[in-house]
Amino acid sequence: MKRGLQFSLVFVLYLSACLPVTNPAIAPGGAANSTPEDIPQLALSMTALSNLTATVSPTPAYPPEGYGPKNFPQDVDPLTGMKVTNTALLERRPIIIKVSNLPRDVRPQWGLSLADIVYEYYIEEGTSRFAAIYYSKDANQVGDIRSGRFFDAHLVRMYKAIFAFGSADYRVRDRLYAAEFANRLILEWQAGCPAMCRFSPPRNYLLGNTSALSAYTTQKGIPNGRQNLDGMFFQLQAPAGGVPVQQVFVRYSAVIYNRWDYDPASGRFLRFSDKDNDLTGTNEIYEQLRDRLTSQPIATDNLVILFLPHQFYSSVPEIVDIAFEGSGWAYAFRDGQAYQVKWQRPAADSVLYLTNADGTFYPFKPGTTWFEVMGISTRVTQNVSDWRFLLYFP
Repeated sequence: MKRGLQFSLVFVLYLSACLPVTNPAIAPGGAANSTPEDIPQLALSMTALSNLTATVSPTPAYPPEGYGPKNFPQDVDPLTGMKVTNTALLERRPIIIKVSNLPRDVRPQWGLSLADIVYEYYIEEGTSRFAAIYYSKDANQVGDIRSGRFFDAHLVRMYKAIFAFGSADYRVRDRLYAAEFANRLILEWQAGCPAMCRFSPPRNYLLGNTSALSAYTTQKGIPNGRQNLDGMFFQLQAPAGGVPVQQVFVRYSAVIYNRWDYDPASGRFLRFSDKDNDLTGTNEIYEQLRDRLTSQPIATDNLVILFLPHQFYSSVPEIVDIAFEGSGWAYAFRDGQAYQVKWQRPAADSVLYLTNADGTFYPFKPGTTWFEVMGISTRVTQNVSDWRFLLYFP
């Protein structure tokens, strides 16, 4: 099927099973729904909590006080809270690469398991896309690389990053190239291979090489040294007050939905992606997502659901603008537990961090983080051992 026809079909399916709605139904799972404005307070189940497998330490001697939110040691990655053997990697800017999630034959993607942080967010016609952030590790193949969106500007500013993408709608492109970071935007025709290379068959993929992209930036005379990435706070010990959780469902539309299963053996959440369209919300079919580059399962130490305001910049074609300033509601999942938190981004160049209800810093687990970006009207369903998030926005 041609790509244009595929996306037309996706749009039809999206309209039949997603937003906006004026009379929201109960989300799959049967429990009552809530919105971020009415998020239920979490209650700790000590019986279930006592059955959880202890988290395995990612490092033999992690300091009990943790790392961050500032004054990180020179050999600690401020985006993961982990020590880095090759500290030269930290003496550069992070690299953000835009990665496709649809059509399904782009899966499994290359290099996602090597990213420090990944953002997944809605783009249009029921589709989501990834912005993968590389800092403490390099990946010689990341992709399939696709086009940018308005939301990417927030991430480039936040992480002071280099941004590799595959063009954009002219309205998005104009905003990106009018920004103060325009010299850090990299397209294929500029960098060429080995920074951004074409690969085929079975289709014409565009893959990025993080080391080569960083080297290209330096060669062009663009400042590419260590940046101030203070903000996140890491502790090995999970905080008190969590609710045990086994699965987290995140549904963007009838064609894009995913599930995160907590794996006590590794202490991580494993990703399972949609295998087929589900028009009714009652017949989701999943398959585990792995990295085509490393063959490793896609997993994360921290899973965070962010509630951000979405609005339509344009209806035809559909272009969505996502606000990402100030603060808002969020849920954080680590070590098989769920926490109600708030996200904080006080300035445009502030790295996103999380706080507890009393304003203290919420501790990320040392390791990787996956952010799922949802609308502020998203439906939240909490069952005994799983949570479900169904995307809605005005």
